[in-house]
Amino acid sequence: MLKIYDVTTAKQTILKRIPPDETAVPPIVLDRIEATFGERISAEEAVRRILRDVRNRGDIALREWSSKLDGFPAEAPIRVPAEALSAALESLDPDVRAALEVAAERIREFHRRQPLTSWFTNDLGGTLGQFIRPIQRVGLYVPGGTAPLPSSVLMSAIPAQVAGVKEIVVVTPPQRPMMNAEGRMQNSSALNSAFSLVSPVILAACALCRVTEVYALGGAQAIAALAYGTETVPAVDKIFGPGNLFVTLAKRQVFGAVGIDGLAGPTETVVIADDSAKPAWVAADLLAQAEHDVLASAILLTPSRELAEAVQVEVARQMETLPRADILAQSLPGQSGIVITQDLDEAAGLNNLYAPEHLCLAVRDPWALSEKITNAGGIFMGEHSFEVLGDYVAGPSHVMPTGGSARFASPLNTWDFVHIVSLIALNQKTTAQIAPLAARIARAESLEAHARSADCRIQ
Repeated sequence: MLKIYDVTTAKQTILKRIPPDETAVPPIVLDRIEATFGERISAEEAVRRILRDVRNRGDIALREWSSKLDGFPAEAPIRVPAEALSAALESLDPDVRAALEVAAERIREFHRRQPLTSWFTNDLGGTLGQFIRPIQRVGLYVPGGTAPLPSSVLMSAIPAQVAGVKEIVVVTPPQRPMMNAEGRMQNSSALNSAFSLVSPVILAACALCRVTEVYALGGAQAIAALAYGTETVPAVDKIFGPGNLFVTLAKRQVFGAVGIDGLAGPTETVVIADDSAKPAWVAADLLAQAEHDVLASAILLTPSRELAEAVQVEVARQMETLPRADILAQSLPGQSGIVITQDLDEAAGLNNLYAPEHLCLAVRDPWALSEKITNAGGIFMGEHSFEVLGDYVAGPSHVMPTGGSARFASPLNTWDFVHIVSLIALNQKTTAQIAPLAARIARAESLEAHARSADCRIQ
């Protein structure tokens, strides 16, 4: 199931990055688009139409698309009532709640240590500096689907709170309600119950983080509401969070009207291991990421063929008892595999070219090898710092760059929720000294009005 590759073949297959614009849309998705729109259009065009419709018609369009795409009852409230949030938290399994509370505290403490400090200097003639200001209103997209992710609420909302954001909005896809033979909801009271519309564990996580503005919205229509605003959903200043193809395309298309955190792709993990690694542990770590999605990538780089073969056996053995084996059966032979390298240096080099979301160093001396790593969303040092801990309770946000964007992007952090305002307060003496320089540069750029603005201060 998990194939072993040589380096040359791996570079042409599982380690080869495909630009997002060249990623093929599965035929089944195109079929669904055709069924919805009555014609075979691209995913980009479908998203464009949804965004335009919600922007032009507001709540009416929002409800129509939610009903058509998610089975959301047109008469149900879009906003989750506050009492449903608190009820979800009170109903949560006590052990799960305790785990989320510990995770929340660790996430908050980690992000409190990130410096967000305004600064000023008087050494350049007057005062220059920077104000650090929190973004006023942000929207967090929290996936629902087959695996609702309450951890994503914590990993996004808490850094925003630490940064000082005042208004935090969560949108999360509604679950399809149970219908009776007449096509009506089996429980009519569910129209007023968020439990029938949104995963209760996500609601509980929102309540735990004291996020009170939550909407049962998913897909491109949710991004449209956040970006442009409707009668029910006020627009935000920046949108965060991963989603499916339509969410990603929508974020790309609304960028400029609103800020975005980035364009998230399927999750990916690289494990670099030597012959000291435990095959069962390495296999467990690969499977943990591969079960996310049929497009997930789980790649082992190792100079030890003995380890590679042992991990291959362990993956097959452990798969037999995993409930998401149908997903693993597609992600493992698809984008995952084991690569035999010449040594750990070559493994580090391949990693840097691939630039994965997660990098796990299951080697004798992870600190020494980490010095050779330049590109990764997060580095997990040694087999006791395994990636799943980072998913939930370690402290840093688990929202990390994917698709090779770790070459230039960073994990979600408090800096993503602030913006810098430059301060320029020069004194008269300094202005007199540097205004002629400004005029000289302005004329070199053929901008005479700029130059004269400086000239009048000199005179």
